Amino acid sequence: MNTPSRETVERLRRMYPPGTRVELVHMDDPYNRILKPGCLGTVDFVDDAGTLAMSWDCGSSLGVVYGEDEVRIVKKGGSD
Repeated sequence: MNTPSRETVERLRRMYPPGTRVELVHMDDPYNRILKPGCLGTVDFVDDAGTLAMSWDCGSSLGVVYGEDEVRIVKKGGSD
C-alpha cells in the first residue's frame, strides 16, 4: 500500500469531516472479527496517512484504510 499524497489526504478530510456517518461496504482486514458490511459508524478524523479514525456503533474503533477498505457516506458531518 502506498501512502496517499498530501492533496489526497486533504480531499479525504473534506469528504469525511468529523461527524460524518458511514456504512461499511468492505474491509480488507483478516483479523477483523467484529465489523461486517452494513456496520455503521462515525468519522472522528482523517489522519496524515488518509486513514479514517472511526467510532463504530458496535464499539470498535478500527480505522478505515485508504485504498484498502470501502465505506459509503450515510450522512455528511461538519457544517453541512
